[in-house]
Amino acid sequence: MSTTGKVIKCRAAILWEAGTPFSIEEVEVAPPKAKEVRIKIVATGLCGTEMKVLEDKGRFPVIMGHEGAGIVESVGEGVSTLKAGDKVITLFLPQCGQCAACVNSEDNFCIQFKQSETSLMSDGTSRFTCKGKPVYHFANTSTFTEYTVLKEISVAKVDAAAPLEKVCLISCGFSTGYGAAINTAKVTPGSTCAVFGLGGVGLSVIMGCKAAGAARIIGVDINKDKFEKAKEVGATECISPQDFKKPIQEVLVDMTGAGVEFCFEVIGNPDMVAAAFASCHESHGVCVIVGLLKYGVQLNINGWLFFSGRTLKGSVFGGWKSRESVSKLVSAYMAKKFNLDPLITHTLSLDKINEAVKFMKTGKCIRCVLLL
Repeated sequence: MSTTGKVIKCRAAILWEAGTPFSIEEVEVAPPKAKEVRIKIVATGLCGTEMKVLEDKGRFPVIMGHEGAGIVESVGEGVSTLKAGDKVITLFLPQCGQCAACVNSEDNFCIQFKQSETSLMSDGTSRFTCKGKPVYHFANTSTFTEYTVLKEISVAKVDAAAPLEKVCLISCGFSTGYGAAINTAKVTPGSTCAVFGLGGVGLSVIMGCKAAGAARIIGVDINKDKFEKAKEVGATECISPQDFKKPIQEVLVDMTGAGVEFCFEVIGNPDMVAAAFASCHESHGVCVIVGLLKYGVQLNINGWLFFSGRTLKGSVFGGWKSRESVSKLVSAYMAKKFNLDPLITHTLSLDKINEAVKFMKTGKCIRCVLLL
């Protein structure tokens, strides 16, 4: 029986308020309106971003999740690039294709992301209802649910043969890290790199540095349990700041002789941003902030460090233009250009989402994929 144009009842993980566990509830998902698509989510990753937001103030109740992959169930009026049955990846960063950022070959920060209300759809309403109450969307996506509704510009069609339980990581974590090395930093062959933070995104940065031909890739983390995995994906050595009496930036300068050529902060810690930047080669070092810093956080960086020519850069979604690049990245994965398996340490069903949160908090989980 066709569900097109009808309300769908399904399961979703709802966060009723900050600091509480997820609750598996029956929700009602409305049909897509103009320029919207309704998607059956097949797999979704639990990202570090959710882990940070779990304790923050926000709009509740909410269906979180932004690293997802699924199949189009139906499309709203005016949708021209997608149809029912298409395999797709959800995008927290849209690509409208028309704004100044989208038409600039060096830019990917679509104005629709900055102008959109990421907790509601374009008409200012939600497509989710639970127990008679509207439920907020999250990051333009909401993937912790069996069905979700997104704007057409926040969905990328991918290879029909792609394993969604793997390529869902291209929705955020892998693309963000890999692209930070390839696109934002533009890592050069034979160079030396340092990566602060060896979670899923940090490991993806390492994979990008290796693909770009870096000769030396130093992983930095206080959790030594992550060192083996980092070396598996391309790190040449790993160090913990806790093993040294001097600041980690001095350690890295001593290790490299003059500082690291490409440095990546993948934690979202302002002190580590300062340390990573100070680790850079004084004249041509490039430091990229990949980790999510809380809104309003101020950086305390010695202005003198800029005098000789170091560069400090930001990166969002690895610099990829989301809709067009994600499809190409999935094709590259299918062609075995890179391997996502090392990033997935746990696979659970949606109803085990609170267990996934506990795994992430232990530091032993790189990425947990939830299957719906």
